[in-house]
Amino acid sequence: MCVTFQVLAINPGSTSTKIALFQGDTVILKEEISHTRETMATFATILDQFDFRYQLVKEALASTDLTNVAGIVGRGGLLRPMAGGTYEVNDAMQQDLEIGVSGQHASNLGGLLARKIAKDHGVAAYIVDPVVVDELASVARYSGNVNIERQSIFHALNHKAVARNVAAKLGRTYETSNFIVAHLGGGISVGSHQQGRVIDVNNALDGDGPMSPERSGSLPMASFLAWAFEKDTSEEALHKELVGRGGLVSYKGTNDLRDIERQIKAGDKEALALFEAMAYQVAKEIGANAAVLKGEIDAIILTGGLARSENFIKEISQYIQWMAPIVTEPGEDEMAALNEGAQRILQGIEEAKVYEGEV
Repeated sequence: MCVTFQVLAINPGSTSTKIALFQGDTVILKEEISHTRETMATFATILDQFDFRYQLVKEALASTDLTNVAGIVGRGGLLRPMAGGTYEVNDAMQQDLEIGVSGQHASNLGGLLARKIAKDHGVAAYIVDPVVVDELASVARYSGNVNIERQSIFHALNHKAVARNVAAKLGRTYETSNFIVAHLGGGISVGSHQQGRVIDVNNALDGDGPMSPERSGSLPMASFLAWAFEKDTSEEALHKELVGRGGLVSYKGTNDLRDIERQIKAGDKEALALFEAMAYQVAKEIGANAAVLKGEIDAIILTGGLARSENFIKEISQYIQWMAPIVTEPGEDEMAALNEGAQRILQGIEEAKVYEGEV
């Protein structure tokens, strides 16, 4: 029987800071601290929010005994590209999180809060599989234009957590398995997991790949350029058309698949066509990943919030069921995934990786 450890997980979002205390995989405490948009708007930068969030976390934990806490783990932010795994928060990582080396996002505060609280208790701080995990095969980096290289930005934390869990259920290890993982949420990312590495994946952050509830997905480039020049609008506004006002929002004004399903039940033929088209595009992306893995696939894993829709899963499955067994893991549990990453280090299953920063 393996020894388990007490771990505190911290996950900062745009309008909340989630905390959870684990003993092994058992949740001792779970709390979501909400922040109003008006309050957050008073901070000029993400880093300016640090002291505010730190004090709220300390207050939330004031009556909790942390004597036995063995490690603090935070949500990984927009760092430099790195291999997947659990990393100890060091000076180089702190510096890059503070300056927002790859962009500004609330998740940048995860590692910073973890390190501060870890120092308070004399333990180590970690992050696990941030969105910038980059394990792309060299051939996958080519875009087709010398000025642009494909980037790996995706739902790495959930991708790798569900892949590990499915591997265990199949009596395998993640490092000896080949999976296609499709995270189906506000953004959709589909990745080729080959023996523990994500060798190809669409950049879900910028709307690459299938259309999703609020992202356009890959577009016909000449038509998009013609439309963009005709609009003569700002780069920011154009980006919003790709991420935020794309996908279901563009066609039906909602990013909630449940709204689309209600419209379908009411007889809306356009809603049905859109529902089928999004499933079709996801299936087509899975097919592309099957080619990347040369057909050697142990399972296709469908996860994320949209995987709760039985009809959506059924629509996708009709295209892909011939490729490999389909495993559905609805939703995502970021706090559990963060804890699992820290537990692997504390239990000696893995060694913490070292973030090197600028090289």
